[in-house]
Amino acid sequence: MSEPESETVSPEASFGAMLQVTQTETQVREDDDDDGDGDAESTHEFKVDVCTATDMLLKEENIKELHKDQRDQDDINKQGSESNQTLSSSDVGSSTATVKILLMPERHMITVAFTIGLTILDLKKHFSLDLRVPSDIIQITLDDKSVDDDQTLIDIGVQPHGMIQFEMSSLDPENYPMRPVKPQQEYNMPDVITVRVQTDTDSYQDVVVEIERATRGKAFLGGYRHKVTKTEFHHAAVQTMPKKRPDRDTEMFSRDTQTVELKNQAQQCSKNASTQMTKIGCYVSNMEDKLITPGTYITAEEYHSKRLRAVITLQSYVRRWLAKCFTDSLRQAKEQRLAWLENERRRKKEEKEQQIRDEYHRRMNPESKADFDLLYNALKKWRMEEVERINVTVSGAERKAALCALLEQETQFISSIERHRMAAGTRNQDKAIQAFLNKCAEPKKWRAFDGKVTQMDTQFTIRAKELRDLYSSITRAQFTKDERLDVLLTLKHTVKEHKCKLTQDIVDLIDREVDLLMRGVKKSNLEGLRKRIATLFLQYIKTPAFNPQVSKFLQVPQDPADLKKNIYLCHGCNEYQSSTDFALKTNASAVGLCGRCLDLDNEARRREDFSLYKNLLRCLRESEAECSPEAKITYLLQEQDLRYLVDVLWGSQSALSGWKDLHDLLLVRWEKHLDWSPWNCILLTKDEAAAHLKLENIEKAYDVVVIRNVKQKHALARKYFSQIPAMAECLHDTEIQPAALSNLLVSKPITKETK
Repeated sequence: MSEPESETVSPEASFGAMLQVTQTETQVREDDDDDGDGDAESTHEFKVDVCTATDMLLKEENIKELHKDQRDQDDINKQGSESNQTLSSSDVGSSTATVKILLMPERHMITVAFTIGLTILDLKKHFSLDLRVPSDIIQITLDDKSVDDDQTLIDIGVQPHGMIQFEMSSLDPENYPMRPVKPQQEYNMPDVITVRVQTDTDSYQDVVVEIERATRGKAFLGGYRHKVTKTEFHHAAVQTMPKKRPDRDTEMFSRDTQTVELKNQAQQCSKNASTQMTKIGCYVSNMEDKLITPGTYITAEEYHSKRLRAVITLQSYVRRWLAKCFTDSLRQAKEQRLAWLENERRRKKEEKEQQIRDEYHRRMNPESKADFDLLYNALKKWRMEEVERINVTVSGAERKAALCALLEQETQFISSIERHRMAAGTRNQDKAIQAFLNKCAEPKKWRAFDGKVTQMDTQFTIRAKELRDLYSSITRAQFTKDERLDVLLTLKHTVKEHKCKLTQDIVDLIDREVDLLMRGVKKSNLEGLRKRIATLFLQYIKTPAFNPQVSKFLQVPQDPADLKKNIYLCHGCNEYQSSTDFALKTNASAVGLCGRCLDLDNEARRREDFSLYKNLLRCLRESEAECSPEAKITYLLQEQDLRYLVDVLWGSQSALSGWKDLHDLLLVRWEKHLDWSPWNCILLTKDEAAAHLKLENIEKAYDVVVIRNVKQKHALARKYFSQIPAMAECLHDTEIQPAALSNLLVSKPITKETK
C-alpha cells in the first residue's frame, strides 16, 4: 500500500493561468411536453468555472476576444446555421486544465488550474516561487519520464478543462528539498464572481454571479463522490436554503411527547358453537356423549371452612420446613463448634508437646544463661524430691549415708553443668565477637517523614567494616598457603600504619608465621600462633585510637572523668560497677548486689528459673505496645517484680478458672480503656483473656465476689508498687533531652531493624 497522499488546492495561479474550481456537473433532462413525444428529450451539459477578480484582470485581453467570438457565435445561431463554428487555436491555448503536482518524496499533492498553452518551464517558474526552489533544480516527470521545458500541456495531450498529474522532485534534495506548501490560513470569498457557462459545443457565455452569505449553517444530509473524477455531489438540502417555518407567536408542544400513548383493543376470540340433533334425514351418533348431572350444593360457610382447612394444611407444611431448616442450622453450628473445639484441643496438645521438646532440647544442649538457670532449677527440684524420699524411707545412720551419697551425686551434676557452660561459652565467644564487629560496622540509619529508610556510611564505619573483613579472613582455616600469605601481608600493612608495642607484637608474630609457612610446618602446629595473632588483632580492633567507631560500644569509657558518673559499690564482690550492671526492683530504696553476684547467688542457693516470667513480661510489652505505644510502666518492671505480682498477689493461677500452668497464663488489663499497671490487671488464661477484652461493661459481666477480690489485689499491688508513678514521670522527663538535641534532624534514628 502506498503512503497516504495529501492534496492542497492553490488559491491563485500566476503567469496568465486562470484558477477554476469545478463545483458541480449536472445533466438536466427536459421532456418535450408540447410535442407529446415521451422519447424525445434534449440534454444540456453545463460546466461552471469560478475565477476571482484578480484573475479577471490578468486575462482581460483573452476575455475581450472571448466576448467577440461569443457575439459572432450568437449571430451565427440567429441565422439558423446548421453547423457550429469551432474554436480557434488561440481560444484553445487560453483554455485551462486541472494540473495535479505530486511532490516527491513527501507525496504531497498540490492541485492548480493552469493554462494549457503555457510551457513546462512556466509551470516550474510558478512553483519555484511557492516552493522556494530554483526552476533549474525542479524536475517534472510524467509516467516516470522526464518532460522537456519547451513542451506545452497541449503537446503532452491535455484537453481543455481536462486533468493531468505530474511528479515533481528536486535534483539537489539536500540543499533544496521539496517541502509541502502551507495552505492559506484564511481565504475570503469575493462578493462578486464571473462564471463562464458553456451553452453549446463551441460557444461560451460569461455570467456575473453575486455571492450571498449564509445566515446560518446547513445540515449535511449526505452525498456521494464520483469514483473516476473524484467530484463530490451533495443532496439538494445542502445546495438550497431550508424553508423556514412560519412563526405563529405561540409556543407549541406535541401531545405525543407529553403524554403516554394509549391504545384500546378488545381481546375476544371468535368461537362458533352449534348443536345438532337427530332428525329425519340426519343421523348424529351418541357414542361419545356424556351424561352431566348437577352435584351437591355448597354453601358459603362450607366453602370458607374448606379454604381454612387448606390454609392450615399449607401453614403446617411451611412451619415444618422452617423448623427443619432451623434444626439443620443448629446441627451445622454444633458440628462447626465441635470441629473448632477439636482443632483447638489438637493445637494446644501440639503446643504442649512442642514446649516439652523445646525444654528437653534446652536441658540437653544449654546455650544461654536462661538454659543453665533451667538446669539448676531442675537440679533443685530433683534434690528436694530425693531429700523428701530419704526422710520418709530411712532414718538414723542410713539417712546420713543416703544424704552424703545425694550430696556427692549433686556435686557431679553441678560439675557436668559447668562443663557444659564452658563448652557453650567457647561456642558463643566467636558469635559474640562477630556480632560485636557487625555492630561496629553497621551504617547509620534514619527513617524519614515518608517512611523511607536512609543509610549512611561514615569514615569510621568504613574503617570498622574493613577491620571486620580482615578479622574474618584471619580466623578462617580453609585457606591455601598462598592465600594465607596474602592475608598476612595485608594484615601487616594495615597494622604498620600505627607504631606502638601492640602493632610491633602483631608484626613479629606475622613474620614468624610467614617463616614457618615457608619452612613447610603443618597447620596443626600453627594453631596456637594463629590464635595469638587473632587475639592481638582483636585487641587492636577494640582500641579506639585505631578504630574510632568501637568507642561507642565499649563498656569501660575512655574518658577517666566518665568513670566517676553512675558508679556504685557492689556489697557482694566489693567492686565498683556501672549503674547498668545493677538490677533494681521497683520498690528498692538502695543499690544492692550487681547482676553477676545475683546470678552466682541464684545458682548457689535459690536456683530460681525466671524464663516463664520473662515470657509473660515479653507478651505483656508486645500487647501494650500495640494498644498504647506511649506506655512506660511495662518497661519499668523486671522479672522479679513480675514474679511477685504473679506468685504472691495472684497465686500463680487464673483469677476465674484457677488454671496454674504459667505457659497458658497472661496478664491483661482489667479496664481496657485505661493503661496497664499492676493495679489495673488480671491474670487469666489465653482464652479467658481474649473473651475478657471483648467485654464492654465489667460490672455486668462478673459477679460481685469476683470484682471484690480483684479490687483487693489491686489495692495490695498499688501499695507494693507505689514508686512506679514517680519513676514513670522521671522516664518521661529523660526523653526531653534527646528530643531537644535532635531537633535539628529531619528524621529520627532507627532503634531496630526495619522489615
